[in-house]
Amino acid sequence: MKKIWLTLLAIIGVVIIGLFGAGMYFYHVAVVPGPKDFLGKTSTLKPSDPLYQQKKWFADTTKTHWYETTADGLKLDADYIPAAKKTNKTAVIAHGFMSRKEEMGAYAALFHQLGYNVLLPDNRGHGASQGNVIGFGWLDRRDYLLWARQVVRKNGQNSKIVMFGISMGAAGMIMASGEHQLPQIKAYAVDSPYTSVEDEITYEAKQQYNLPKYPLVPITSLVTRIRAGYSFEEASAVKQVHKNHKPIYFVTGTADKFVPTYMTKKLYRAANSPKEMWLVKGAAHVKSFSKQPQAYQQHIKQFLTKYVH
Repeated sequence: MKKIWLTLLAIIGVVIIGLFGAGMYFYHVAVVPGPKDFLGKTSTLKPSDPLYQQKKWFADTTKTHWYETTADGLKLDADYIPAAKKTNKTAVIAHGFMSRKEEMGAYAALFHQLGYNVLLPDNRGHGASQGNVIGFGWLDRRDYLLWARQVVRKNGQNSKIVMFGISMGAAGMIMASGEHQLPQIKAYAVDSPYTSVEDEITYEAKQQYNLPKYPLVPITSLVTRIRAGYSFEEASAVKQVHKNHKPIYFVTGTADKFVPTYMTKKLYRAANSPKEMWLVKGAAHVKSFSKQPQAYQQHIKQFLTKYVH
């Protein structure tokens, strides 16, 4: 009997070690910054790009560096571009997973054309910002609000701020919307957000590796709690948007295979504040702008005109 128990304990130990090892592996895949095979390569700027003019403008325009220090001591980096005509309106623009501010040039051009100053931060662990982990929006939510406070300090108490993001940046902005808000923040606009880090990691585990949620996702979440200071379960955009009182605009493509459309619909239903949603037929993940450039800008403009005067 003793040998049986020892054998069972040995088997259980091997299983636990194996599962923890798998959790560590997927922690490094998902949460540690670095090249990700499943994202593909960043394409070079080509005249055939529907957003070529916007991206070219951003590449050529003069930018000022802004810096911010987080509560945990990380130095963050951002680009700031003033509007062509002096204004108190500023858009804070957040990039996606393992992207950087330079990839957000088309969106910077969009808001600049609408008459806004634009501020484009690099998330912690991305671009020129410090950080050894990816926050998936949860660790970034208060960083975005720090940037908004800096806008008020530099541009004045009469600032009118729009918080915008795509993909991970969109989820992070929604997470920020559930925190205490500056009165200068007038509205949020988000493109292709996920409902929670747990939901997105679970979805990608199935899509990329054909793996079920249990036991891998909870174990990876536990490793993330120990190593990065947050769990997948707590990082919920749904819970945060439920607490939001600012107007919020949702955009997503109906052909999104990276952050499925149903997540945006769920977030829209959970929102209690003034809200609108635009589903762009046939658009893949964060491709709504390139699929319908003029309509995209017009939709954003029409929504924001109601709340940013």
